[in-house]
Amino acid sequence: MKKIVNQKSKKRIYMDHAATTYLDSRVKSAMEPYWDEEFGNASSLYREGRRAKKALDIARSSISALIGAISDEIIFTGGGTEGDNMAIFGAVRTFGGLASKHIITTKIEHHAVLEPLHILEKEGVEITYLDVGEDGIVNPEDVKNALRPDTILVSIMYANNEIGTIQPIAEIAESIKTFKARNPASLYPLFHTDACQAAGYLDMNVKNLGVDLMTVNGSKMYGPKGVGFLYKRNGVKLSPLLYGGGQEKRLRSGTENIPGIIGLAKAFAIAQKEREKESARLIKLRDMFIAGILESIPKVVLNGHASKRLPNNINVSVLDIEGEGIILYLDEYGIAASTGSACTSADLEPSHVILALGRPYEFAHASLRFTLGRRNTKTDIKYALSVLPDIVRILRGISPLKVKVNAKGVSHPEAFTGTVTKNSYK
Repeated sequence: MKKIVNQKSKKRIYMDHAATTYLDSRVKSAMEPYWDEEFGNASSLYREGRRAKKALDIARSSISALIGAISDEIIFTGGGTEGDNMAIFGAVRTFGGLASKHIITTKIEHHAVLEPLHILEKEGVEITYLDVGEDGIVNPEDVKNALRPDTILVSIMYANNEIGTIQPIAEIAESIKTFKARNPASLYPLFHTDACQAAGYLDMNVKNLGVDLMTVNGSKMYGPKGVGFLYKRNGVKLSPLLYGGGQEKRLRSGTENIPGIIGLAKAFAIAQKEREKESARLIKLRDMFIAGILESIPKVVLNGHASKRLPNNINVSVLDIEGEGIILYLDEYGIAASTGSACTSADLEPSHVILALGRPYEFAHASLRFTLGRRNTKTDIKYALSVLPDIVRILRGISPLKVKVNAKGVSHPEAFTGTVTKNSYK
């Protein structure tokens, strides 16, 4: 088969920053001394331990200042999954008995939220999974209407990892606050948000957001993998996941990962300092990419809200093709992208996020996600747009899939009322 372009002459173009990011050189430099020079255990009383403890405290203070919190409200974790699990299991199991407890979430949450909730559901906790609109955004009124006297937790992500939609967290927090005002003595329901994808691009001030618990990890913002933090508002009670030496306010026992925590704090500081400028740059590239795809490829639908999405996120369904085929072809031509969440990219099940938008299965299987980052340029976008249409043409030529569309470009009118691109039925 004739090659579309000479792939050997092209550099690798990474467009999967929602899966993970490379380590920023400034972060690496900040971490360097803590591998073999400042290697002490922060729980030790001698000099090496005291120096490690001081570094830990400085990192905690730096992060807390950036989110409008205080140092005691930062719990270091092993990443986003652990932070989500700590917030959910910790909040529920503080009660002891699990009967007559209720949690509210959405159908588009990350599996690090949904899987713990499935476990709790089997143990007797009632879970309300809210629908989202066709644009991937939850209606704050739906949250308000779902609140009950036995609701102990609301967990709604700040920005979606697959389609990039940004949720109205502050509005939801106001609804919860109004509900709690009816019973001023109650601390519940608690409000948790998974903010792992948002940390590099959005306002992270917990007072502005109105959350009680917030999960962040390092690997999505050019920091180290395997480290993150959970913001826990003072007064919120959680049961620990790990038991042992009692580190991290007795919520996360185990010797602290000092190099990782130093890197996390540095990466977060850089991300917050540069986020407005970088977001503005990425929005231009994102919109250029979306427009180029929709103009050059027939039968394509944009997934998620057109503007209320992360600055770096492009998620489309390219009908009549399995998304995995496009990914493999793109890889051949030097482009790294994905079909959805990196945690489930090897799973043959269609994206639960795309299905939650009301899209048919064909749309979910055909989804394609590009997430841009600091090294991406206009040249990268132009190159991707130069190869993608031909890849689609080749794969459609050998694909047995043929999604029928009506005058609006809709395959299942009863399930999906949106439209695909204007050239979708040429």
